[in-house]
Amino acid sequence: MGQQAQTYLRRVSGAISNIDRATMLRQQPATIWLTGLSGSGKSTLAYELEHRLIGAGHACYVLDGDNVRHGLSGDLGFGTEDRRENIRRVAHVAQLMNDAGLIVITALISPMHEDRMMAREIVGSERFVETYLSASVEICTQRDPKGLYAMAHSGKISSFTGVSAPYEAPESPGLLVETAKETVSASVARIYDYLHERYLNPS
Repeated sequence: MGQQAQTYLRRVSGAISNIDRATMLRQQPATIWLTGLSGSGKSTLAYELEHRLIGAGHACYVLDGDNVRHGLSGDLGFGTEDRRENIRRVAHVAQLMNDAGLIVITALISPMHEDRMMAREIVGSERFVETYLSASVEICTQRDPKGLYAMAHSGKISSFTGVSAPYEAPESPGLLVETAKETVSASVARIYDYLHERYLNPS
């Protein structure tokens, strides 16, 4: 959108406040931003966490990287700028869902620190929980659920994170989940407990 068009836009607020939504849904909105190498367990944890939250009566939704690229970001490739644009779009969707009162769980590699900081700024620091799923390249290669590491090592995929493209691990994530050392259940329980303490019992 051009600068001239933006001058005619203004934000509009409805009659329902954030407090109204929090009271109705029994939760404060949050975005659990799962980041980690391919194969670190992002999608698995995202959907298991969603299942537990829904089971406890909480409103949430998963924005999975693969699903997003089938629609919202279907026009993007995997170069640096396209990856950044994908993250920007997902962050804005998460922000809108948070405004609706939902807990959002994103599952994207989001390898660059700068891009994750952009997402934090869009969502809002008070709602954004950077959650690093720590697992080595060796472990992820052994898992390789999609066969991507094999294709990357054979040269069929170029610029693959962890093999031919960098991953900047968070230095001080909101949550560190060592998926190479603990079970899925244990990881989900730790994230759920974090949410329960900070977001699921609004005053």
